[in-house]
Amino acid sequence: MVKKRCGWVGESNPLMLEYHDREWGVPVHDDGKHFEFLVLEGAQAGLSWSIVLNKRKGYRRAFSEFNPNKVARYTEKRVQKLLLDPGIIRNRQKIEAAVRNARAFLAIQDEFGSFDVYAWRFVGGQPKVNHWKVMKQIPATSTESDAFSKDLKQRGFSFVGSTVLYAHMQAVGMVNDHLVDCFRHREVSTA
Repeated sequence: MVKKRCGWVGESNPLMLEYHDREWGVPVHDDGKHFEFLVLEGAQAGLSWSIVLNKRKGYRRAFSEFNPNKVARYTEKRVQKLLLDPGIIRNRQKIEAAVRNARAFLAIQDEFGSFDVYAWRFVGGQPKVNHWKVMKQIPATSTESDAFSKDLKQRGFSFVGSTVLYAHMQAVGMVNDHLVDCFRHREVSTA
């Protein structure tokens, strides 16, 4: 029997299938994963998720396995080196944002004890389970992503607009936007 999946996945990219079936929408409570998704979603701005996912391995290598302590110390020389790296999206603004965001990420960890504690406040500490029937019902933003984005910008983050933050919330399971007929909707809701 063929598993029913969300329409955005497609069937041809094994990385997309793996991401959808194992990661997307699963509640994350690990600061390293939060930072990874913030970097990747910032890199995605204006591009498709499959492009970023195909470069995820390159991003892990280039951004010190998404260790915010290391990324926060990147110098202009390191940024120049990253601009030559074909394993990532070579956009100066996005690379510089990842470094700046790493520094702001560490400040949030200092203030709240973890980025995870800080982030989950925007959904009251529990995943918001949606019951969408078709893809066009899924919003690009929400009042929660608007608030999350605004707060991060005030804290010095960039490439964290409401659409990017809503994608982050979907990725880390703060919202479950699997379609109700997708096999993962129930699995993620009970995870």
